[in-house]
Amino acid sequence: MLVTMSQSGGPPPSVFHMLEKSVGRRVLVIVEPQYGYEGVLAAVTYEPPGIWLSNAEAVILRATIAQPFPQVVSKENRSEIFVNVRNIQRLEVLHKGK
Repeated sequence: MLVTMSQSGGPPPSVFHMLEKSVGRRVLVIVEPQYGYEGVLAAVTYEPPGIWLSNAEAVILRATIAQPFPQVVSKENRSEIFVNVRNIQRLEVLHKGK
């Protein structure tokens, strides 16, 4: 999805609307190629632009030649966490089976 930045330099409102639809669902938030957070999307804030995760865990991701898509290899409990939208590289809504 191609999204242009708004006049204020932040993400457009449509990004927040998409995030708000996922409140209460388990998500994986990638903030660096090998690091991210997994937790329940608890809230979306506009100022500062970000998301709150509850029951969060910090995750380490690894990719190999045989498995080019990064997989979670390690988790560490973090309780609740705030992630600024500008730091998010990718956000995945996880299915109930995970």
